[in-house]
Amino acid sequence: MIRVDPNVVLEGRGVRLEPMGLEHEADLRLAAADGELWTLNFTSVPEPDKTQAYIDAALAERDRGVRCPWVVRETRGGSVVGSTSYHDIIPAASRVEIGYTWYARSWQRTHVNTACKLRLLEHAFDELGCAVVGWRTDNLNLRSQAAIERLGARKDGVIRRQQLRRDGTLRDTVMYSVTAEEWRDAVRARLEALLSKRA
Repeated sequence: MIRVDPNVVLEGRGVRLEPMGLEHEADLRLAAADGELWTLNFTSVPEPDKTQAYIDAALAERDRGVRCPWVVRETRGGSVVGSTSYHDIIPAASRVEIGYTWYARSWQRTHVNTACKLRLLEHAFDELGCAVVGWRTDNLNLRSQAAIERLGARKDGVIRRQQLRRDGTLRDTVMYSVTAEEWRDAVRARLEALLSKRA
């Protein structure tokens, strides 16, 4: 059984994941404005006037023990560039999922996503002792699917009509995962190699 500490700070390789709080509202609003990310139908990015409600919802899930939300700070410049979370935490199964992830448009396709995923996976497998880490994404979000597959995650399948999108349509959800053995045998080295190419 794992014990996830929602107050932990994760840092390394040019990123710092800080526990999300109300003090991050202005920073998150600014990051989301870089590319008007809330206009994408398949993302969880808050609209500017709903940023506090977004944070409140994340903190309520944190308090219920099912989510651990962070803001992502790029350490060279010090700016908050997005957000990510562990969610659907199942302590008895030693499982977390990584999601609610988004980055300001100017930080997409940089070192940030790979560095965050590497640090999150290190924490999950090496520090928490997770047996498996999962991801889920909208079947229409091909960029997200490609990014997850680049990490070395395996596609588990598709849950049809699993949840509502922002516009009220039903989405099919694509599920992925990495096991502790896959992390140890291949995924860690793969991520380290990807990150070194971006350096």
